Amino acid sequence: MIVLKHILVATDFSPPSEAALTYGRALARTFGASLHLLHVAENFFMRSTPFDPHAIVAGKMRTLDDCLSDYDRTVLRARPIVEMSDSPADAIVEYAQSEKVDLIVIGTHGRSAVSQLLVGSVAERVVRFAPCPVLTVRRPEHEFVVPDSLTEGGRHDSPQENSRCD
Repeated sequence: MIVLKHILVATDFSPPSEAALTYGRALARTFGASLHLLHVAENFFMRSTPFDPHAIVAGKMRTLDDCLSDYDRTVLRARPIVEMSDSPADAIVEYAQSEKVDLIVIGTHGRSAVSQLLVGSVAERVVRFAPCPVLTVRRPEHEFVVPDSLTEGGRHDSPQENSRCD
């Protein structure tokens, strides 16, 4: 039996991250788990920048909050979190450890081996060091998440209707 109580979706607001949120939301709903939505922003507090770091964090938090529907907030007990770090993968792993996350869902851009070697991959580092299973999602790929209205006996309204991220 699989028991999922806490599902973490890590996002950088890219199309693969939007797909990861779709999967994470569906899994949280299916298993009755809470949904954690995490964005790791560059740590502007550690270096000089012409922008106000507090305003940057507030803007990221608004964007993250806009990704969540009322259904996410009430039924899935969704929590938007913005962390500051120069290492997104480490921040995701540390958050998963501290919150006792059961599953991490993260988008991947599917870079080639050479590109990944040169640029690195947050998703690959999370998979290597995570304290729990990690589901990586590419976009576009085969989708197995379908609206409830298309499943037998499913509801005809969409719990994601107020979300602006997917």
